[in-house]
Amino acid sequence: MKIKAIHELSVPLEGALSNSVVSFAGHDVSLVAVVTDVVKNGKPLVGYGFNSIGRFAQGGILRERVLPRILSSDPDALRGDEGFDCEAVYRIAVRNEKPGGHGDRASAVGAVELAFWDLNAKLADEPAYATIARHFGREPTRRIPVYAAGGYYYAQDGLERLQGELRAYVDSGFDAFKIKIGGASLDDDRKRIDAAIAICGGGSRLAVDANGRFDFDTALTYAKAIEPLGLRWYEEIGDPLDFALNKRMTDVYSGAIATGENLFSSQDVMNLLNFGGMRPGRDIFQMDAGLCYGLTEFGRIIDMMEKAGFDRGFAYPHGGHLINLHIVSGMNLGGCEAYPSVFQPFGGYSPECRVRDGFIVPPDLPGFGLEAKPELKPFLDQISG
Repeated sequence: MKIKAIHELSVPLEGALSNSVVSFAGHDVSLVAVVTDVVKNGKPLVGYGFNSIGRFAQGGILRERVLPRILSSDPDALRGDEGFDCEAVYRIAVRNEKPGGHGDRASAVGAVELAFWDLNAKLADEPAYATIARHFGREPTRRIPVYAAGGYYYAQDGLERLQGELRAYVDSGFDAFKIKIGGASLDDDRKRIDAAIAICGGGSRLAVDANGRFDFDTALTYAKAIEPLGLRWYEEIGDPLDFALNKRMTDVYSGAIATGENLFSSQDVMNLLNFGGMRPGRDIFQMDAGLCYGLTEFGRIIDMMEKAGFDRGFAYPHGGHLINLHIVSGMNLGGCEAYPSVFQPFGGYSPECRVRDGFIVPPDLPGFGLEAKPELKPFLDQISG
């Protein structure tokens, strides 16, 4: 069992939408295909992975550093009890990288490492959640709480458009939602929140996300305005590495705070645990395996959280896609984000993944099942040759 080739492709995201900080026009994602000499159904077995949604593709790092290290390594070093040794893949991929400054390279490694998890599940002819659960000594969760993430800012926007979007999510089976704040005035954002709550059925069903825009004074002003609403959580309030600001907010805001999607290593998360004021049983962690070197590092992060007194049930990975749905199931995490109508071809799930009463069941196809997502399939075919 050997690796014949590893291909990468930068795939553009569809849609011209914005949060309070960035426009996603021009954003793309690194898609990776690991091609083996194993033949199944008359074709070489291929594992697929990608970094995540909301960043940029990492083609240069992949081509110039990460992929050459893996392809030039001893094939025996990559083999493990479950097919391929994903811990070894991680170690080889980061060889000669200095500590710190995790950023883009963490996404590049994550895309490749996740493709090896897809391979291992396909070698075992089972869904990825089963492979992940067995590796971490757990039983998979088959019914996953899921919330619809949307409510972005558009060039042609308005409360009617926002309510129509959320109404479509309700009709699709969702009962929890998230919208963006910080891209308009507080008065206008409050109108958007009120309009959303009218559709959601209560503040406890709605989270708001500032995408790291606020300084403390602005964050506090918003906190005072939304605290009486009893929102599900207040997300990414300030710069993700400003742990002092996060702690100041947990000291004064009684509702749940969510953060972590922009932390790309166990060291970064350790700093959040030590200095960010996160409150066990209340606040939400949103680290994303595709952005933090893959599932190997992500497993260390969840273990570290638990040792610090936090329940893995309060981990809701960022991303809104099939890979994280399998990870949530296999690792018994709190729930999953979904992008039902944005960030194609990666956002959302495959057609057989139906949302009912706010829950979703991961597909039983081998691997992550990315091939069953119609919007993504043409890019998988393009990259696997």
